[in-house]
Amino acid sequence: MALHYGTAVIPTRSRKPRDKAKVENAVLVVERWILAALRNHTFFSLAELNKAISQKLTELNDRKFQKLDTTRREMFKNIDKLALKPLPAAKYEYAEWKKARVNIDYHIEFDRHYYSVPCQLRKEQVDVRFTDTTVEILFKNKRVTSYPRSYKQGAFTTCREHMPKSHQKYLEWTPSRIIKWAASNGP
Repeated sequence: MALHYGTAVIPTRSRKPRDKAKVENAVLVVERWILAALRNHTFFSLAELNKAISQKLTELNDRKFQKLDTTRREMFKNIDKLALKPLPAAKYEYAEWKKARVNIDYHIEFDRHYYSVPCQLRKEQVDVRFTDTTVEILFKNKRVTSYPRSYKQGAFTTCREHMPKSHQKYLEWTPSRIIKWAASNGP
């Protein structure tokens, strides 16, 4: 995710809030000015709570600092906003990984659906990267193939180029071709 957004994640030492003093101080300010102000209120919906938090946050950001003649909002506009980069065009898509063994029929089974890989990879172990919409299959960290994810259980998604030549030839014999061949060779 950090790579997608072009940033770095630098964790702090555990149980050491001193590493990020500004962040810890900001949390303290929010606790004092927003949470403390709303603690005795009763909210009947998430939207109502969010509206109250938003109002308090606006007040907090427009308050002047004690020792500076500026507000948090002005500092953000003059310093931080200028340094921000635009978000990537494509949103980040969460992916998970799984290992799979290629079956003798050059398919891997993932989520009860079967996806083909090049037949040369039979019996090899591959990595499967999957999202809600895509299934990618990698061998030795190189992408071999990618498919739209199918949720149809027990079904096969097969790419003709993944088949051995003998299986490709077999596909050429459609029912109409067999009938035509039989008519030309039969009685």
